[in-house]
Amino acid sequence: MELKQLSALELGKKIAAGEVKVKEAVDAAFAVSDEKEADIHSYITIDKEGAYAAAEKVQQAIDKGELSSPLAGVPVAIKDNMCTEGILTTCASKILCNFVPTYTATAVEKLKAAGAVILGKTNMDEFAMGSTTETSAYGVTRNPRNIAHVPGGSSGGSAAAVAAEECFYALGSDTGGSIRQPAGYCGVVGIKPTYGTVSRYGLVAYGSSLDQIGPLAKDVSDAAAVLEAISGYDEKDSTSIDRKDLDFTASLKEDVKGVRIGIPRDYFGEGLDPEVAASVKAAAAALKEAGAVVEEFDLALVKYAIPTYYTIADAEASSNLERFDGIKYGYRTEDYTDLHDMYKKTRSEGFGPEVQRRIMLGSFVLSSGYYDAYYLKALKVKALIKQAFDDAFKKYDVILGPVAPTTAPKLGESLSDPMKMYLGDIYTISANLAGIPGLSIPVGRDAAGLPIGMQLFGDCFKEDVIIRTGYTYEKIRGAF
Repeated sequence: MELKQLSALELGKKIAAGEVKVKEAVDAAFAVSDEKEADIHSYITIDKEGAYAAAEKVQQAIDKGELSSPLAGVPVAIKDNMCTEGILTTCASKILCNFVPTYTATAVEKLKAAGAVILGKTNMDEFAMGSTTETSAYGVTRNPRNIAHVPGGSSGGSAAAVAAEECFYALGSDTGGSIRQPAGYCGVVGIKPTYGTVSRYGLVAYGSSLDQIGPLAKDVSDAAAVLEAISGYDEKDSTSIDRKDLDFTASLKEDVKGVRIGIPRDYFGEGLDPEVAASVKAAAAALKEAGAVVEEFDLALVKYAIPTYYTIADAEASSNLERFDGIKYGYRTEDYTDLHDMYKKTRSEGFGPEVQRRIMLGSFVLSSGYYDAYYLKALKVKALIKQAFDDAFKKYDVILGPVAPTTAPKLGESLSDPMKMYLGDIYTISANLAGIPGLSIPVGRDAAGLPIGMQLFGDCFKEDVIIRTGYTYEKIRGAF
């Protein structure tokens, strides 16, 4: 088996045993990106010089016995909305075209401390606003399974890089499904942890009450190991939770006997592609055969998830993106008459159409006279959605459903119709509103050969159950 085909943990074992040098692993990743990047465009920035320098230092630390992490020496790609000291961080936006941070996001620092080697920064929807990685100011990313199709978004560059073997795993961020949906479209594994499990310090904010960093990987074992490495309390993040149950790799057991799995009937109604429905139901049947208790139930409030999400997320985005004004950092327009003219032109030229649309929507729902009618009402519905999941988890350990209504659309199809793009998040958004963990895992392919993803939800702090369920299904399914 070639190096590029190894999982992150398999490569980590070979590096630890001295069978593979870290530089060889980096060479293998860059050889693939040199070959495929022109077609796929997973990255915004590839940092060869930094990667080789890091590889040398990591190799020395491994040789001295100073690094014991199973990910030591394994190359990783980072979504371009996580600050990395000395490496361009653009959020795929013109307004941050020249921004090089002076500090590194906590999640990335934890990976570096474990001996990870950063290859570069992956492409994404601008400021994570989109579901296809087509709103990037630096060009679209294509799905490695079929380059006529999108990879999903907003972490499409990270998902595509893993699927194309341009890295061994990647970090993404998930505000409304932005890890799980591209994982589903690209046929890889993605985990969104419970809100507060991974520090948001250094993650450029979109929707602060919804954003979470998580892994995209080749299999459940890799995803669990990466999540374990990046999790933990961070005093620099006021929403960070001090958890003791972060041994996620201990959940990698092939055993679902007695696990209660609920399937929302509401997820299998109008709009769901029949091939997607059939594959997800077949996966549920396989888990039932393995000893899980599977039954359908009603989760009716999910129909309100999309308007609730876009009201809250856009309101938070309009506030978070106020800081990008051309004064302290980032792009500044060249032609302006006074301060207010500079603000207007900088933001008009620096932000793309989708970001401008969401800023305006957010400003509208927060404005005087509309705050109660829209934003406050959305917060109340969010609380009801959380209550609905709380009630469901009194009866079930895992909630199972599709990741998206269809497989990956063709390039240009969703972007021409924003509502169609928003509806693509219908099954993923609820997890962010409720703050619960979700795992996306491939379960099959459609007639065109595009991957189909299944999603597993767990109750807050119950990543162990969805990891064990996903791992068991993966063993039943075999190689994808």
